Parts: sequence; C-alpha cells; structure tokens
Amino acid sequence: MAKALEGVRILDMTHVQSGPSATQMLAWMGADVIKIEMPRRGDITRSQLRDRSNVDSLYFAMLNGNKRSVTLNIKSQQGQDALTRLIERCDVLVENFGPGVLERQGFSYERISAINPRIVYASIKGFAGTDDQDAKAYETIAQAMGGAMSTTGWQSGPPTASSAQVGDTGTGIHCVAGILAALYQRTVTGRGQRVDVAMQDCVMNMLRVKLRDQQRLASGPLTEYPGAPRGDSVPRAGNASGGGQPGAALRCAPGGENDYCYVIIQPQGWAPLMRLIGRKDLIEDARFASHEARAERLEACFEVIEAWTRKRTKFEVMKALSAIDVPCGPILSTKDIIEDRSLYERGFLVEVPHPERGNYVTVASPIQLSDSPVEVERAPLLGEHTEQVLAWIGFGADDIANMRASGAA
Repeated sequence: MAKALEGVRILDMTHVQSGPSATQMLAWMGADVIKIEMPRRGDITRSQLRDRSNVDSLYFAMLNGNKRSVTLNIKSQQGQDALTRLIERCDVLVENFGPGVLERQGFSYERISAINPRIVYASIKGFAGTDDQDAKAYETIAQAMGGAMSTTGWQSGPPTASSAQVGDTGTGIHCVAGILAALYQRTVTGRGQRVDVAMQDCVMNMLRVKLRDQQRLASGPLTEYPGAPRGDSVPRAGNASGGGQPGAALRCAPGGENDYCYVIIQPQGWAPLMRLIGRKDLIEDARFASHEARAERLEACFEVIEAWTRKRTKFEVMKALSAIDVPCGPILSTKDIIEDRSLYERGFLVEVPHPERGNYVTVASPIQLSDSPVEVERAPLLGEHTEQVLAWIGFGADDIANMRASGAA
C-alpha cells in the first residue's frame, strides 16, 4: 500500500531534537528522509547520554528512525556540489542551525530557491523577534520564555519545567504542519516557499489557555485556581486543572511515589461519586451540594475522596470511577508505560532490532492514517547510505572514493 507522503523527498539538515522530531514524523508518513551529517562525527546526539559504549545512543535512535544517513562536509567544495544536487532533487529542506550558518556556506534561502524554485525550505529557530533571534535556545529556555515555566509548579516553589518536550518536539510538530501546508499549496502555485517556526512561539501557542486567563484577571481573581489567588499574572496552580472542572492527583495504595490517580469533579459527577465512596451525606450537605459551594472548599472535597482512594490502587480507582462516568486517570510512571503490553499489542511501543546496540524500544507515530500504515524502522548508522545517495545524484565510484579520502563525505 502506498504511503501518504510516498515520493516526497526531504533533505534533513537538522540535529538534536526539534528538527529530527519533525523529519521523523514525515518519514513515518512515507517521505524519503535523507539526513545530512558531518563525516566521522554525525548528529551530536549519537554520542550523548550513551547507555552503551561505542554505539549510537537511545537519544539519537528514538528520533531518527525511518531515515537514510549521508555524511557530507558542506564546507568543502565537493560537499557543496553534492548539496546543490540534493537541493535540485528534493521537495523539502529542513534545518535548525543557528541563525546564519547556512548563509555563511553560501546557501541562503534565496540561493536555495533559485536552485530549486519548487523546494519548501523549513527553518526552526529558537526565537522569531529580532532582539533574541541570535540567542541559543534549548527545551527549557523555550519553556521559560514561552510562559510555560511561570505557570507550572506550586505557588510556594520556583517556576518549573515540564518533562514533556513541548519546546523541542512540540516545535517539530508545528513545523510538520507548516511543511504539509506548503506542499499542498505548491500543488496550486507550482512554487515552494519558506516555512519559519520559532520554539518560543510554539510554546506560547500551546499556552493560549493561560494567556486567556491573563486577560480574565482584569475582571477579578481566577476562582478555579486553588485559593483564588490575586496578582497581576496567572499563578502556578500545582496539579489543579486551571479549567472549569476542578481536579487533583489523589494518593492511592500502596503509597509509592507514583501511586496517584488524577480525579476531576464535574457537577453531575458529585452525587454518584459520593454514593460510591459511602458519603451520601455530602450530596445534600449545603457545604458541598452545589458546584459553587464546592469551589469554595476544593481542598476539603478532595480530602474526602482521597480518604477512599488511599485504600485502593490507582488502577482500581480508575476502574471504579470510570464505571460511574467520573473522569480520572492513574499517574503512569515511565516503568508502567514501557511494561504495558497493550501498548505493544496496538503497535504504539515497538521493539526495534539494531545491528550494533541490539533491540531497543521506541514509540511509533501518534498519528494513525487508515490508508498509510506506519512501519517503524531503526535509525541509520552514520553514513550508512552515503554511497547509495551520492550515486543517485550522479557521483561515480571514483568520485565518491575521493570524497571519502578528502573528508568531504
């Protein structure tokens, strides 16, 4: 069966996480992704956080599946010639270099567009504004400057970063959306275009509910936050949902560090929940009978429920609450997740064989297309496809050998 992006060629000049997460998604959708790496070194993540000596790290392996690897030194003349030929033949170029890196090698967007007017040029940077455009950006810096850290954590503690990679992988997914839109528009115009994505902007896009609340502050305290705090900016709310339906992570048996279940109290769920936990007396109690009354004593509400959850495992709590249509979810540790056989059975967690490091577990595409199934393949070895790709763009065996000898490939 043909894949959704079959026939689309991606020139992947990205490294670390934001760019590779984007190009891996495109590869999962069927695009031919050609990853360009420096000879002998490769993407820096190949050697970062290694769990085994002298093999590619899991960091690299889990972000670069389904790709081909070509080593190319674009500072050399032969490397630049090869890059030009690849630009001529590819549909999309994706890069996340620091500002000006490609331009200094003679490959500005204007030149790339002149070489191939149909190419979509996607650029990921940390910031879009001119004041910060040249600043280095990392995951937590994007979260810090995108407003996420100031609204994450507890009021009594410091701003806190999320472990979910909203700055890097979140930006990568935004980049994929831009690339797909540009490819679609090309079917009408016949021209490629530039796609610019900034990590700070993408974090702010995912923070829009907090920007909503910032504007609501003009009308008074945000009552859905614990204690309805007053201030001139949106507060950190701990595990409170920050939405119209209050929620909390409640302790469960046997009391381990992740033995919690997150429970949300909806107006219609209070009565059945109280019947379940044996507190029918609180259904008509004026202190708890209405949503407004409960909003004034949320801590007491959750203490009542937690007295019941503490005697049950998080999975027992979820089963019981789901049966009465109360929204809830157990706090799953990474161990819970990687040992969950149902995730393997439905193909979201995949055990992938690797010729050097052996089998490793990775995630599959979270986007499922009915007519374009995803087959997860291992990440390539450094330069594994160099000869294959250089031959495809017209280099002979002697040329490739010379490029290898000179360090151009």
